[in-house]
Amino acid sequence: MHAAQVQQWGEAPKYIEVPTPSAPALEDTIQVEVLAAGLHRIVRSRASGKHYSVKNLPHTPGTDCIGVTPDGEQLYCSISAEAHGGTFREYVNVPKKNSCPLPEGADPVQAAALVNPGMSSWMALRHRCQNLPSKFSILIMGATSLSGTIAVQLARFLGAGKVIGCARNEEALKAVPGLDESVTLLDPVEKTNFSSLGHVDVVLDYIYGAPAVHLLKSLEPKGTVQYVHVGSLAGLEMSLPGVVLRSKDLVIRGSGLGSFSVRDFAKELGPLVKACARIEKQKIKVCKLSDVERMWNEEGERVVFVP
Repeated sequence: MHAAQVQQWGEAPKYIEVPTPSAPALEDTIQVEVLAAGLHRIVRSRASGKHYSVKNLPHTPGTDCIGVTPDGEQLYCSISAEAHGGTFREYVNVPKKNSCPLPEGADPVQAAALVNPGMSSWMALRHRCQNLPSKFSILIMGATSLSGTIAVQLARFLGAGKVIGCARNEEALKAVPGLDESVTLLDPVEKTNFSSLGHVDVVLDYIYGAPAVHLLKSLEPKGTVQYVHVGSLAGLEMSLPGVVLRSKDLVIRGSGLGSFSVRDFAKELGPLVKACARIEKQKIKVCKLSDVERMWNEEGERVVFVP
């Protein structure tokens, strides 16, 4: 069979011939033929050799895929907990607990693109927030990213009554479906007026850094605000004055593997895949796996590789 393989950290993977994996000997493992696999941020990070979960070469990229079993069943499959294996190949063996059926009529390419970025907001709201009120309000920092756009719709599925988006690109922000309000992030960030928002129950933050500091300083909550850090598009660190913590009822958490367990994620996999199948179709660039080296550094739309 063929697979994409990183042979040197920092280089694009090459399309090469490798041995086909043996049929699984264990009952808790299945083999699928890969139909579609997404080029997610974590896939790029792992393939660069900079992610903590990857240490050895050669490395086959890919953390999840849509695969088909020998009897024709289409499954969403995740192998994100594995250090070396990957889904950018023709056949892959996966634990049954890390797979679930694709809903009838679901688009395999859309599912391959959306479930991984959707996981961030789904797990944040399901496992990193507590006692959310009915029809809770949520502010999504970085709402124009694919993860942020998906988060708007998944928050609705999980009971949000008011969804506010924040991003730098005003036109792109206007195009995000499902927002009740929006806030354009200005430069410098201190010019951004967050105080007019009043109380929000949840902040889901994909950008962090200086915008997060200014937001937490500016919010005027009437109750508890649950702030969940997910991504760091604007900076890896923030310096938050102690007075902000003393003067407001803030709960600050992060969401990612480690803050929740692989078992937690496995339990949520089925509901998440079903929810992602209901999301409005996103613009996805579909590419042949044989073109992986040429397409690896493409910017813009999310890339999904197919056989």
